[in-house]
Amino acid sequence: MRERAGRAEDPSLVVPDPQSLHAAVNIPASTTGRDAAKKVPGRKRGIAVDVIGLVIAVVVLAASVHDNQSGTELLTRVAARTAAVSKALVDQGFKNTVVEHGAVLGIDDEIVERNPREVGFAPQPIRWREQTLGTLMLQRRLVRDYEANPRSSESRVYWAITAVMARRPAQRPRPGVGHSGMRR
Repeated sequence: MRERAGRAEDPSLVVPDPQSLHAAVNIPASTTGRDAAKKVPGRKRGIAVDVIGLVIAVVVLAASVHDNQSGTELLTRVAARTAAVSKALVDQGFKNTVVEHGAVLGIDDEIVERNPREVGFAPQPIRWREQTLGTLMLQRRLVRDYEANPRSSESRVYWAITAVMARRPAQRPRPGVGHSGMRR
């Protein structure tokens, strides 16, 4: 997909982001928690996507886990999957722990800060994960976490993004420019 979009085989930039979701009643309590900030009981699904919205890494943890832990685990998995990633754009929910961990892995983390003059929801520049998280929520099995094992939940995300990739229309690549119109 990346090569067809006129990009290198492996991404050089990723955007990690966590998402809290409710867990079904059959989920073991030992693998769930409550996200204090979002008031969601269940699990936290973290994804790292490239600039065209393809999932590079997934981690599923208890919702009570801080974003820093999911962020560090995501960066570890990204580094294990591809050595080409040299930069990650993270939101303000991630703190210095993620930035320091990224530096150890050779990934430069840039915190994308929100414009203080904007009120309410405002899409941040160079952030593709919102579209991918929205696309994943269209999959019935991903609206809520039904899997007893967190690793099974992670595999569900990979299955869903594979289905999305299969449905994407074949596009002619534009040399040096990708889906977002930016080079990377």
